[in-house]
Amino acid sequence: MGRSRGDLIVFVGKRLLTLLPVLLGVVTITFIFTHLAVPNPCNVWSGPRATQSTIQQCIVNNDLDKPIFNQYASYLGKLVVGEWGASPRGVPVLPSILAAFPQTLELVLAALVLMVVIGIPLGVIAASNSGRWLDHIVRTFYLSGWATPTYLAAAVLSIAVGPLLGLPRNGAFTSTVPPFPQPFHMSVLDALVALNFSGVVDAIAHLILPASALAFVNMGIATRMTRGSMLEVLPMDYVKTARMKGISDFFVLYKHALRNSLISTVTVIGTTMGGILSTLVVIEEIFLWPGLGSYAYEAITKYNFNGTIGAVIFFAIGVVVANLIADFVYGVLDPRVEWR
Repeated sequence: MGRSRGDLIVFVGKRLLTLLPVLLGVVTITFIFTHLAVPNPCNVWSGPRATQSTIQQCIVNNDLDKPIFNQYASYLGKLVVGEWGASPRGVPVLPSILAAFPQTLELVLAALVLMVVIGIPLGVIAASNSGRWLDHIVRTFYLSGWATPTYLAAAVLSIAVGPLLGLPRNGAFTSTVPPFPQPFHMSVLDALVALNFSGVVDAIAHLILPASALAFVNMGIATRMTRGSMLEVLPMDYVKTARMKGISDFFVLYKHALRNSLISTVTVIGTTMGGILSTLVVIEEIFLWPGLGSYAYEAITKYNFNGTIGAVIFFAIGVVVANLIADFVYGVLDPRVEWR
């Protein structure tokens, strides 16, 4: 059965509707957890020298003297109309998150590029050399990525690899000569738009280490799925026929076999986006990357309830959208699949 543009619109619309209960659940769980874990954050917000009257005023101003259900209902009502609240210091949450999110998006996209450009070819190499030394090397590589804690991979890249290659050890973008506007809050894209090529080079240099750390600890899933799918596809008749026609191994592997193998790989990459996002907090903190992960860490450690919930909402949206994109790409790779 053919697919029309209307089918795609209905498919996207249904998936976006599923986002609403997901967000409601995320907000509810995060709200209850933060408020029960720290029932009176005003002791911290008011400072060590605050008087009891100051603390009491803080409690009243933040509705902490009311039952938690009333606090939740009040917060949810404000959230629906776009009032995400402010930090204990009065900094609005939503503008802060919107400023940090593009930095995280840039980091995630760079890591995904590395996962695809490196991880998938490694899976093809491993499958085409199954049982040989190249296969063992590739499997050792991606298993090492799985087994390595995120903080350890990031620390090794920051402390050892960065100085060795002359790469910046932090994510602070420093190249502003000549100055250029940064409307997208994504250093590489902003430098490209401004035609500041020295800025592009500097931005990429700052991006390499954190993106490599994020890709390394998550690359194994792409490599393993590609290898497993290729091992299933290579013995098929159409692959054997292509080889009998004298087509080179490169085209047989990457044009005929890989296309069908990518279906499973793309799907799994989309479903593992939650794991990728969960490692962002550690990586952004180690590399001083000014993204949503760093914002979430600061919000949690400083009992910024509104900031914590806001960051979790954006992470949840990221997971749902990533799965939506994965399902769309799945349908593109396999025209037999209907968008439902």
